[in-house]
This record gives sequence, structure tokens and C-alpha cells, in this order.
Amino acid sequence: MNISKNVSLKNYSTMKLGGNASYVVEIENKDDLVQAFDFAKTNNLKTIAVGTGSNLVWRDEGFDGLILVCKTKRYDVFREDDTNFYITVGSGEIWDDIVARTTSINLSGIEQLSLIPGTAGAAPVQNVGAYGQELSNVLVSVEVFDQKIGELVNIRSSECGFGYRTSRFKTTDKGRFFITNIVLHLNKSNPQPPYYSALKQYFEEHKISDITPTVVRDAVISIRKSKLPDVSKVANCGSFFTNPIIDGSKLEILRSSFPAVPYWENGDNKYKISAAWLIEQLNFKDYHDKETGMATWPTQPLVFVNEHAQSTSDLLKFAQKVSGAVAARFDIQLAQEPELLP
Repeated sequence: MNISKNVSLKNYSTMKLGGNASYVVEIENKDDLVQAFDFAKTNNLKTIAVGTGSNLVWRDEGFDGLILVCKTKRYDVFREDDTNFYITVGSGEIWDDIVARTTSINLSGIEQLSLIPGTAGAAPVQNVGAYGQELSNVLVSVEVFDQKIGELVNIRSSECGFGYRTSRFKTTDKGRFFITNIVLHLNKSNPQPPYYSALKQYFEEHKISDITPTVVRDAVISIRKSKLPDVSKVANCGSFFTNPIIDGSKLEILRSSFPAVPYWENGDNKYKISAAWLIEQLNFKDYHDKETGMATWPTQPLVFVNEHAQSTSDLLKFAQKVSGAVAARFDIQLAQEPELLP
């Protein structure tokens, strides 16, 4: 196990911002994990586990501790019967590679989560979702190393505290667990309607009627590539804000002044509002901020792009500029999606 010292955290966030970490180590197996935690305990260091850094932003102050970069690999398929399949995935696997492998054998359940950047281990933390699908819909359990007891344990999906783009790994138990494996329950069947509006439109425009997991994956990839930048080429962390959720009375007030606002039912008299629409109404689409060096993507104003920002403080200043304008105009507070660490 090779522990590096005084490492730039810009290399561990797709936004390419942040200070330095005192120590960084790559984790490929359980032995690496045990040794890393022993090193941290001996040297009284805090730890943070990361994957590719596609949904996090580092503070300019850096991190005076040990960064654990997850590189653990595993892909096992258990066939219960002709329909039900259970996939065990190492947390260091690239998420989109897993989607590609499962759809290639006609398994359904995560095809709408295609082209989401990051690792499999990061997916439960954020409860990743897209086009009407969420990881929590198919996750069976998560294997974690629990620092509190120093052992590997399994946490059932029902115990993960999942919500909209959140989980206990991001909130109440942040930093406690190192995710090693996840188990997914997928079905050998074709996706069924109703389909998310963008997918439905794509199928209609391309005259597609035979909807398979691979067809859905191809459609999602096409839609995402037309709207979103490639994180390997453009410094960004995907959507910077989540879609706000408001109650029915708030929606009525909002629609009385802005009848065109897009919204979706979210259960229990709650409604999800399009954050992209709110931002676009304030002319922040394809916006280039000279003061901070930040910009919004031409086809998706939710995506912040680091054009020539020098620091995370530049990014946060720009985020405040956008969210402050939305609050002033619509009386809605936007919540940041990428995690700000440490």
C-alpha cells in the first residue's frame, strides 16, 4: 500500500478545484482498507472516501487527513430464476460500465441511469437517479466497513435512509462507513411504460416501439450527450442544484405568477419543480461569469462549468449569485447537489 503525501485535491474532483490533502491512498482490497484505517488511527487522522470525484467539491483549505480512493473491483451475477437476477458490484467499479454490462444481457432496472459519472460505491451515497429511475428502487444491500466497530457489515436498502438524492451515508452517518460492495436486484424483462417524458419523446421521434433495456440505454445516452458535457473533457460536477420540492399551497402561489413552471407530483401533496427552468428564466443559461471564471452549460443551466476559476470560493460565489437570484424572484431556495468537502 502506497500512501502519498501533500496531494492536490484538484485531481480528485471533476470540477478541478480545491486545496491539498495531507495523505492519499488507493484502496483495492480489504487488506488495503484495514491498513489504511490503522494508519489513520495511529496518526490521529480523519478519513474521507471518494471514487472519481464526480459529485463533490473540495474546499480551498484542503484536508488535513487521509483520502481513501476506492478502486475495489467485483462483478458477480446470481440468477435466482428466469426473471430475477442479483448483481454484486465492487464499489470501485465505474457505474456506467455496470449499466452497460447488465443491459447487454437484457437486465432491466438501471438502464435509465446510463452515463451517470462516478463509481458504484458513490451511487448509494447520493441515491443516484435519472429519467424516473432511482438506485433505491433496485438496491438490495450495501456492504460497508464500519469504522465504529472495525468490521465489515451489510446494510439493507430499507436501512439506508434513502431520499431524493440523499442517504444516511451522506447525512446522519457521513464518514462512518467505507462502502465495499453493493447488491442490485434486476429483472430480465423489458422496461414498461409510463416512460419519462424525454424518453417518450425520443421513442416517438425515432419511431421505436420495441423497448428493451439496451434501447432505453441508447436513448438515455443520446439525450444526455446532447444536453450535458463530458466530465473527462469539461470541468464540471453535473447538476449543481437539485430540483426543489414544495408543497401544494406553495405550488399554487408559484403558478399564479408563473403558470408555465414545470412540475411533477412527488407524493404526499409534494411537487418537484424544475430548477433548470427557474435558472433559465433569469438568463443564466449559457452564462459566462467574468468575475469568477464559472459558466453554465449552453443546453443545461443546472450544470456549472469551470472555465477558468482559480478557487472553490469562486465557484461558491457564482453559486450564490444564481441561487440568490432564484430566491429573490421565485421565493425558492435551491439546494446544492455536489457535496462540499471536508
